[in-house]
Amino acid sequence: MKRRDIMRFGAAVLAAPALVGRASAQAKLVMKASDVHPAGYPTVVAVENMGKKLEAATNGRISVQMYASMQLGGEKEAIEQAQIGAIQLARVSVGTLGPVVDDLNVVNLPFLFRNTAHMRQVIDGAVGADLLGKVTNSPSARLIGLCWMDAGARSFYNTKHPIKTLADMQGLKVRVIGNPIFVDMANSLGANGVAMGYDQVFSALQTGVIDGAENNPPSYVFDHHFEVAKNFTFTEHLIVPEMLVMSKRTFDGLSKDDQALVLKFAREAQMDSRTLWDAKEKDALDRMKAANIAMVQIEDKAPWQAAVKPVWDKYGGKYADTIKRIQAVS
Repeated sequence: MKRRDIMRFGAAVLAAPALVGRASAQAKLVMKASDVHPAGYPTVVAVENMGKKLEAATNGRISVQMYASMQLGGEKEAIEQAQIGAIQLARVSVGTLGPVVDDLNVVNLPFLFRNTAHMRQVIDGAVGADLLGKVTNSPSARLIGLCWMDAGARSFYNTKHPIKTLADMQGLKVRVIGNPIFVDMANSLGANGVAMGYDQVFSALQTGVIDGAENNPPSYVFDHHFEVAKNFTFTEHLIVPEMLVMSKRTFDGLSKDDQALVLKFAREAQMDSRTLWDAKEKDALDRMKAANIAMVQIEDKAPWQAAVKPVWDKYGGKYADTIKRIQAVS
């Protein structure tokens, strides 16, 4: 090959990515979204609504295809797939995301928030924005923190007996999200914490691999755990928000205008999911009553809070500044 031809060939190779970039800017993008919860669940619907807005705003150029009910695996798998760009959107618990971005573990401390209203004030404000930024700016996460989503308060349920006091927790094999903070929390309360993917919980309850788990009422009802675990105790020991994350690889490939649209509609999805959540939580509580679930309300949480002090001592120190900011939110 003549030198002139080599130069032309080299120039063509170097120009190819730019040409592809310009072409792909107008190409149709169908973003795959994953959620462990079933169709109709608040987070599922909120992401689907976000997709409809994107589709309308881009004349069909960008849309979202939802894979609900763990079709693409559990939350850990969804995070891993988003990191490599195999899927574009993953709605995951911050409990699962904590091992990926350690700064998020602050909201995984038991009894951190006074109530769900306090949690909402925090994630809607400066602290929430900063923690989203921790995900986006983490070189190793390879994710974009788009928005927060409500997940209510988590409480314990089991197949054995009503939990009325701490003594009733003794020896129960309780599933928790695969995060060391949650395993230590369950153990500090007298149970045996079992880290397990959410996709395995129902069958594990059925077969006796675990005696119980902990989650919010909508998850307990609409993922059918109430059919096998008939005892629910409102400990509300964790109020862990959820997050919608996006593959950084996909986000970086979008034009600035398209990135702005994604961020705009994600913020709207945060509030959309909240309205949907409140309605779904009421529905879940009504169904629990109708199913004659043995429901116990823990009025005095002081003994429970005292029991998890070792968890705070072990994990809380490095988040001291963020904890102060959270506690200062009224």
